[in-house]
Order: sequence, then structure tokens, then C-alpha cells
Amino acid sequence: MKVLLDECLPKRLKQTLQGHEVATVPEMGWAGKTNGELLKLAKATFEAFVTVDQNLQYQQNLKESGMAIILVVIQNNRYETFKLITPKIQKALQTIRTGQIIQINS
Repeated sequence: MKVLLDECLPKRLKQTLQGHEVATVPEMGWAGKTNGELLKLAKATFEAFVTVDQNLQYQQNLKESGMAIILVVIQNNRYETFKLITPKIQKALQTIRTGQIIQINS
């Protein structure tokens, strides 16, 4: 699956998501884009978007985004914290479908 990591996630998380093509928002040159712009750009290339932006679900119609969304609710955005929940993210990536939103709590 082609996965885009939001710019507020640790870049090293990319290495822990084995079996997927993973890129970060900054790598794509999309840092600083609004959520609407970002989702429009991403849906042309990516199948899933991983974010911690809990406001995203209230600002955008995610079911019509053309992507699968994984919303991570976590204490902080340090790599060490994310590494602990990587198995949950991996499991979600195996089952999630376009237009679906999965929330993962740490």
C-alpha cells in the first residue's frame, strides 16, 4: 500500500512500516499545505494517510477524500512513542479500505 505520513509524524516511522511504500509530506514537497490541499494532492498518488491531526475529521469530508485515513491519538509525536504502536498501525494498513477511517489510540 502507498502510505503518506503527515508532516507532524516522526520521519523515522517510515522505516518501521514494513511492506508498504511510505513517504512523508515534507518529502513530497507538500509541507505547510492546508488539509484540503494536502488530501487533494495525496489522493492522486497514495492510498492511505496517517495523521495525528484530530481536527482533520471535522474540517474535511474524509469518507469522500479518496483515501484511507488512519488517525492516531497519542501522547506526543516522538519516534519512541510511535514505535510502540507501530504494530497497530501495521494491522490497520492491512485491513483499511478507501473512504474508511480507523482511529488508533496509544
